[in-house]
This record gives sequence, structure tokens and C-alpha cells, in this order.
Amino acid sequence: MAWMTRFLGAVTFLAIGVLFSPETFESKSSKITTFVKLTHLLCFSTAWGAALWVTFIGGIIMFKNLPRHQFGNLQSKMFPAYFSMVGVCCAASVACFGYTHPWKSASSSEKYQLGFLLSAFAFNLSNLLIFTPMTIEMMKQRHKVERESNIGEEVGWTKNQEVAKKNPKLAAMNKKFGMIHGLSSLANIMAFGSLAMHSWYLAGKIDL
Repeated sequence: MAWMTRFLGAVTFLAIGVLFSPETFESKSSKITTFVKLTHLLCFSTAWGAALWVTFIGGIIMFKNLPRHQFGNLQSKMFPAYFSMVGVCCAASVACFGYTHPWKSASSSEKYQLGFLLSAFAFNLSNLLIFTPMTIEMMKQRHKVERESNIGEEVGWTKNQEVAKKNPKLAAMNKKFGMIHGLSSLANIMAFGSLAMHSWYLAGKIDL
């Protein structure tokens, strides 16, 4: 129930902020616009923060400190949830940005931003539906071969690379896994880059 307590706490603070904000006393249309902008901001920031942490911090720390098979099994559970969450957030951001910036009246820069958000959604969707399932399946097959060679409980790649020099089957699986994982990583980086472009756009709109 700890997660429920944290969730309710966050919702409570959000409700207090809405209650005491100046927009609370504006017209209904203004309230709707403010709500849409808030949804866009929250969803975008969630996607951006999650992508930053998973791509450049969390994954690297886990790889350097967990036994390799344990790390892989954890990633196989975490990445579908990660890509699902970021994908939903990107879809919500696309809908909200499209609502506040209708295509017919949008400027060129606003159309580009909608394109960046759509790209982030598409790259995450491709990872969720294509690359991640392929990577997980390939990982499981490689784990089986590694267990037969009594490796996989070490931290890092050293033993895998040493055994692969004498095991053509493992070497071939490493090559195939590297290709699939590389495509997944590329899609993730492209999604992150698209979100980064939108963060620059939003920064230009903020008057601090």
C-alpha cells in the first residue's frame, strides 16, 4: 500500500495547487485550456524524466552492480512497463499539444513540435511492440546457453566474451542479440532526442 499512499499524497498536493491557483476563478473555457496544458506538461515531464533516468543512469548502475542474468531478468520486466508508460505519456502530450495548437492555425515551429512528439510516441511504440519482445526472447535463449557453460552470475561481460571465443553458438547469439538490442537502443535514443527538442521549445516559452 506504500505506492497508494504516495499516489494519494501527490494527488492531494495537485488538488491544493489547482484550488489556490488564479485560473480556478476564470471561465470554463480557460479552465479547460489550463487543464490541457497541465496534462501536457505533466505527461511530457514524466516521459522526459523517465527516459533520462532509464537511459543514462538507472540502467548503467544496475549493469555495473548486478549479476548479468539477474540484470537481464530485471530489465525484461522493467522495459515493457517503461515503454508503456512513456508511450502513454507521449500520446497524451500529442493530444494535448494538438488541442492547444490546431494544425490549420499552427505555426511552422508548432507543427515541428507536434512532429517531434509523434516521433517520440512512434519510437516508443516500436520498442514496446517489436524490439523489446525480440530482445527479451533472444536474451532468454542466450541465458540458457550461458548456464550450460556455467557463466552469467558474474558482473559485466568478461566471462561471456572469453567463452564466446571458444563457443561458436554463443558467439552467434551474441552477434544477433547485439543487433536487436542495438536497434532497440537506437529507437530509445531517437525518442529521447525528440523529447529533448520539445524541452528546448518549452524552455523558450517560459518567462522566469
